[in-house]
Amino acid sequence: YFDKNIYKEFGSIGFLGSTIEGYGSANVNKVSYGLICAELESIDSSYRSAISVQSSLVIHPIYYYGSEDQKNKYLPDLIKGNLIGCFGLTESEAGSDPSSMKTTYKEEKDYYILNGTKNWITNAPIADVFIIWALDLNKKNVNGFIIEKNTSNLTTSLIENKTSLKISPTGQIILDNVKIPKENILPNTKGWKSVFSCLNNARYGISWGVIGAAQSCWLIAKEYAENRIMFKKPLASKQLIQNKLSIMLTEISLGWSACLHAGRAWDHGKDIKIAISMLKRNNCKKALEIIRESRDILGANGLLEEFNIMRHLVNLETVKTYEGTEDIHSLILGKFQTKIDALNS
Repeated sequence: YFDKNIYKEFGSIGFLGSTIEGYGSANVNKVSYGLICAELESIDSSYRSAISVQSSLVIHPIYYYGSEDQKNKYLPDLIKGNLIGCFGLTESEAGSDPSSMKTTYKEEKDYYILNGTKNWITNAPIADVFIIWALDLNKKNVNGFIIEKNTSNLTTSLIENKTSLKISPTGQIILDNVKIPKENILPNTKGWKSVFSCLNNARYGISWGVIGAAQSCWLIAKEYAENRIMFKKPLASKQLIQNKLSIMLTEISLGWSACLHAGRAWDHGKDIKIAISMLKRNNCKKALEIIRESRDILGANGLLEEFNIMRHLVNLETVKTYEGTEDIHSLILGKFQTKIDALNS
């Protein structure tokens, strides 16, 4: 169960939209944002998702691509947690390939009409503010729109049968001839570049977050091995267990180091888009391996809710998938190296 009032608590301690300037933001650096994500994901990926969506996918596009009126209207309450946002990009047939989305907008005299369905949208059932991405009728230009929850012909539904990220309220957004005023378009959108700017911010936070979850599980496994007696000795005295723990510690340390290096580079104005793809791909993969080994050290007890490991494991199966799968990031990195685009081949 996700109590949406936790957003106000997040806002009161500066966790929402923490890296932007003004509008009540904490205005911290990218490394600090990463540490926030890591601490929250060490508890549950759903809470880090809540921070990521609000900060990187709602506040970020309004701040960078919105008008001054839009910023003044929405950002203070989004940063305080008084308003909850969601990011409507993914569709059932447009996940890894967002350009194939079917949601469209049509321009009329003083308004736009939007039609389409978004799926797997974090916060959709509880959102007050929807950032919706849609293509023009010619399927050439993508634009972002701000839509409020009580807008006519906008409906949402809750996906109730998830086995992963069970705390997170995920659902569909259905737009059936939704009519919005022209001032609700994000006027400074620069096509797909703007969409991927939002996603890269989220991917960066995920890269820190999954290492937080991995570290949490490693510590659970280490403590268990130190206290579990087998063959009259602590399980931690066995060479195989020490080898597992050593590998886990090494990968966690490398993950932290990579995140810190990238965060500091970003704070110094460097372009780290490629580094973010490396981090998202590698850290998700390594975190899952670490959590599986942690479960293995606990044996059957690793399946129990009280140890939390299986919850982290199934959560990270989702985190590995969203914001670019491992394979998609491999193709991004392949294109960077070879200058050959395999995504469209």
